[in-house]
Amino acid sequence: MDRLNLIRLIRRPIWRLGRPAIVGASLVFVFVAIAFAAGPDTVQGPGAAPDCFKPWGKDTKFYQWKKKPGPYRIALDNGFIGNTWRIQMIKTAKAYAEQPEVKAKLKEFKVISTGEDLPAQIAAANNLIDAGYDAVIVNALNPAAFAPVAKKAKKAGVVLLSFDNVIESTDNIVINVDQVELGRLAARWLLKEVKTPGGKLLEVRGPSGNSVDRDRHTGFHEVLGKSGKKFEVVEVIGKWDDGTAQKATADAIAVHKKFDGIYVQGGSTGTVRALLDSKHPMIPISGETENGFRKLCAQNAAKGLHCSSAGTGPAQVAVTIKAAIAALEGEKVPQSISLPASYVEYPNIKEGSDFYPALSDNFFVGNSFPGCKIGLSAEEIMGKSEANQ
Repeated sequence: MDRLNLIRLIRRPIWRLGRPAIVGASLVFVFVAIAFAAGPDTVQGPGAAPDCFKPWGKDTKFYQWKKKPGPYRIALDNGFIGNTWRIQMIKTAKAYAEQPEVKAKLKEFKVISTGEDLPAQIAAANNLIDAGYDAVIVNALNPAAFAPVAKKAKKAGVVLLSFDNVIESTDNIVINVDQVELGRLAARWLLKEVKTPGGKLLEVRGPSGNSVDRDRHTGFHEVLGKSGKKFEVVEVIGKWDDGTAQKATADAIAVHKKFDGIYVQGGSTGTVRALLDSKHPMIPISGETENGFRKLCAQNAAKGLHCSSAGTGPAQVAVTIKAAIAALEGEKVPQSISLPASYVEYPNIKEGSDFYPALSDNFFVGNSFPGCKIGLSAEEIMGKSEANQ
């Protein structure tokens, strides 16, 4: 039945219909009521926990679902898990879900990682919706491919959220740092540090197809393009992984011999190791928030290795879980939530606040969001497993 005929049927007086039609019309009313009740209402802000759930901009919508009784079943559908950031993110999610005040609100917290198989991640999200989970959280392999999933979740009354690599649909709640701005920040800093009017830069990118890789790359080249300087940018794929980034950087140095600066989205520790192993002259490097990267930058600063370090820690998954619970409890939540970035640059990279010698090189710094009252210790996080559950 098309929409026009549906409207005509609803408007037609019931007394003019036969008994079968009356039953059919009643079912239509039930169907329409369910359809309109499933998704959230668009409401006026401010929303819940404004110091935590900061709207992305002045035009950001606020959503409000009908309050559901707890405890809740929440699932995390992760894709790529081939680097330390994703591993720490999974561990952080489990650690946060185990904190007493959070655990009391959860009936089940499920974690699935599907690797770089996009159809498998989409299928997992659809299966979780079909299984009746109250909220599904996605770190998406592709920003556009999940639009049908978002529509399905809305129709089913499931709260869908995405973070880090987000789903580009207004049918889900998005939690993220401004990834484009992180790329711009790296470019601005390198332009300040590289004194020549041009030269050669190395860009170590993440996995292809992910929105974070795309957005940081876009911001980086936007600033370079407007600078008036003539740089040749050599791009390699590091997959945000130390081992992959180290090999990609070593290969690039072997071919191109000399670079004037490096921007590495992730796998920053590996990139610095490749630079040191090759005996390449010290140059400015803009990287992510790995503890090992910041340690190496501090240790070699006097030798001329100047660094900037920017990103958002894996604990953004905890903010996403918190937002899921708030939405299920009937609170007003912005459709797009902005998170602060962790940033430090030479000469201000300090031991004990910006890096920690006793912690693993693979540990990502920046796991507290004071505005959200979220703080996780390294012991809490690293004591968990990254395995599916």
